[in-house]
Amino acid sequence: MENTSYDIRQLNEKIHQASAFVDLLNLELGKVIVGQRYMVERLLIGLLAQGHVLLEGVPGLAKTLSIKSLSSAINGKFSRIQFTPDLLPADVIGTMIYNQQKNEFVVRRGPIFANFILADEINRAPAKVQSALLEAMQEKQITIGDNTFKLEEPFLVLATQNPIEQEGTYTLPEAQVDRFMLKVVIGYPTKEEERMIIRQNLNPQPSQKINPIIQPADIMKARDLVREVYMDEKIERYILDIVFATRNPEEYKLQKLKPLIAYGGSPRASINLAMAAKAYAFMKRRGYVIPEDVRSICFDVMRHRVGLTYEAEAENVTSENILSEILNAVEVP
Repeated sequence: MENTSYDIRQLNEKIHQASAFVDLLNLELGKVIVGQRYMVERLLIGLLAQGHVLLEGVPGLAKTLSIKSLSSAINGKFSRIQFTPDLLPADVIGTMIYNQQKNEFVVRRGPIFANFILADEINRAPAKVQSALLEAMQEKQITIGDNTFKLEEPFLVLATQNPIEQEGTYTLPEAQVDRFMLKVVIGYPTKEEERMIIRQNLNPQPSQKINPIIQPADIMKARDLVREVYMDEKIERYILDIVFATRNPEEYKLQKLKPLIAYGGSPRASINLAMAAKAYAFMKRRGYVIPEDVRSICFDVMRHRVGLTYEAEAENVTSENILSEILNAVEVP
């Protein structure tokens, strides 16, 4: 036991030093992004935990600015793909084109070949295009003709959805939404923040330039360290209880939720909740996970993984309501 606590102390020290760049990143991003700390924090969790992020929010909330700034701060390549109903898979991943001089077909790479991809309004494109992007997210590789290309790491997809307009959109199927580690719902800034935004945008001097703080290779090292973050068995059981309560609520004295849940979280939910909790602990500069880390990240990991029945929709019950009930009922270690 003595030995274990010594190991955890050592690990804690190591992670405290290695995670210093998180504060520097936040400071750098704060130069151009007003408010939206929650969104930026979730983007970093996705990056450190090797997941992708689905963002839901009305237009004009600095979604593009955030990922573009993050990309500059990490010195990575950034690509923005505007999803439209006439988009083709080749427009995303690339295609074979005929080279007349060489008299042969050559590969032309698409915008997916970057470290940071902003898939803007992903629900505007047809299923073929969505699945081309999701294959790249899952496999971290692209096949064009007979050639297979590995995507550069780190690779983070930030897909956005506009919750207002549903006309002419193609809703992402449940199985595809499950590929996103986090679904983050963002709201409007406060009055004070919005005043700062107005000032920043009306400033005759353009806003400050983002400087590279770290390199992509440093993010890869940080990812390895995130996996090393210590997670006690009690925390593992806590994560499993939360996920299992979405599948079998009656086992957790939550019979009233049974008719409201169409399906619960998949094993991917448990993996992602554990990984995101480790990344959250790393960002808080700790070498071990506490229950609070799991609770903080739970809604973002689980909200798109709890299916609602018609009965729940008729009663205006959201997945957040269900998750709140579960977090209140499941015993905290």
